[in-house]
Amino acid sequence: MYLYGASGHAKVIIDILRDNAIPVLGAFDKNPALKEVGGIPVLGAEIEEEPEQPVIISIGDNAIRYRVAEKLEVTFGRAIHSTAIISPSATIAEGTVVMQGAIVQADAVIGRHAIINTGASIDHDCRIGDFAHISPGAVLSGNVQVGEGTHIGAGAVVIPNLKIGKWCKIGAGAVVIRDIPDGVTAVGNPARIIKVHEL
Repeated sequence: MYLYGASGHAKVIIDILRDNAIPVLGAFDKNPALKEVGGIPVLGAEIEEEPEQPVIISIGDNAIRYRVAEKLEVTFGRAIHSTAIISPSATIAEGTVVMQGAIVQADAVIGRHAIINTGASIDHDCRIGDFAHISPGAVLSGNVQVGEGTHIGAGAVVIPNLKIGKWCKIGAGAVVIRDIPDGVTAVGNPARIIKVHEL
């Protein structure tokens, strides 16, 4: 496996891949000062030609991950830690990372290049959009939809059967009890919209 991005997020992915005995052959990063990450060599700024092994975009920022995925013409891998509990009926798309202690329940669908972070809980029939990030300790109850590029903050809780739109930010510790439209920031208990973004 190769990584695109040599940040702290890359260090966690390296640990996941090592846990699965998957060799990490190198990383790419635009910062010329970076020579290694987690003991893995940084091979340059860009992938010049498709490598012989899959690539994971190891960048935590959803928008940057989206832009990188749009330009790279490579085969993408996945990284799922052995301590994650994944239902056999769940679907996890390419490029996605599921970290230590996360739970993905029956018939959940996780999109491309998503991050299911440490100890996050995704219950039955949830739909997580491409490039979304479910932060550490967040809890999504059954049949929750999370749109493309949305970031659910650490420790947030979403009650069942809600829809959270695209490119939203849900604050850490928020309690979401009603649908959230596209392109907003919502915080608090209960979560309230405090900002509208341009999509």
